[in-house]
Amino acid sequence: MSRRGKNLPEFMDRQLEFASHIRNPDAYPRPGDVEPRRMQIYLDLFYNNIESFLANTFPVARKVLGHERWHELVRAFVHQHSSDSPYFLDISQEFLTFLADSQQAPEPAFLLELCHYEWVELALSVAEQEIPDAGVDPGGDLLDEIPVVSPLIWKLAYAYPVHQIGPEFQPQAPGERPTQLIVYRRRDDSIGFMAVNALTMALLDELDGSVTGRQALQRLTARAADIDPEVINREGLATLERLRNAEILIGTQNETGGSS
Repeated sequence: MSRRGKNLPEFMDRQLEFASHIRNPDAYPRPGDVEPRRMQIYLDLFYNNIESFLANTFPVARKVLGHERWHELVRAFVHQHSSDSPYFLDISQEFLTFLADSQQAPEPAFLLELCHYEWVELALSVAEQEIPDAGVDPGGDLLDEIPVVSPLIWKLAYAYPVHQIGPEFQPQAPGERPTQLIVYRRRDDSIGFMAVNALTMALLDELDGSVTGRQALQRLTARAADIDPEVINREGLATLERLRNAEILIGTQNETGGSS
């Protein structure tokens, strides 16, 4: 039965009242027919579950902020942010959205980038793609054959050196150059992070599945006119091998063609 003047059935109205108090007990009163002790159990379970998940996803951010500031931020997220996803795994992404959409710039200034960097590990660990075996020669010639880039890599650039931030190092300003990182998932599902320079990132961009490693280095030489071509050629093979050892490159296209 609906209450007079209400568009929702009574049980749905009660659910919304109950849920509103759990999310933000300071703004929404406790339902009158629920005793405080029982209500506190729900409050603690709800907040502690979310806080624990965020703490596991963003351990460095939690340490940098300290206990009090961290819990203030989590409570603001719980109280103020309206999530678009009902899935528990999406809580961390919703937290990033909350930080990005916050009317006040997050403090410290590097916090959003640091949290994104930490979130990437979770996002990549649950990605549905797999490293293919068909059409790939893991031991192929990276110079004279076509290298295959893993589908499980993210190429990232940050203003702050996020991979170095911690309680003992908290930069007050962005670095002189962007911090460029490759985050990758190996065949055993472990996650790796590799800091690279602009030249390595550009080489990886050239490996689009249509050129050999040697051709990619030639393209890179044309793009980097201010760098000695001998340096690029000399360092190129070592870089390709380093990328393969990390499983950023998973081999080369074999004679049957195709990499998927």
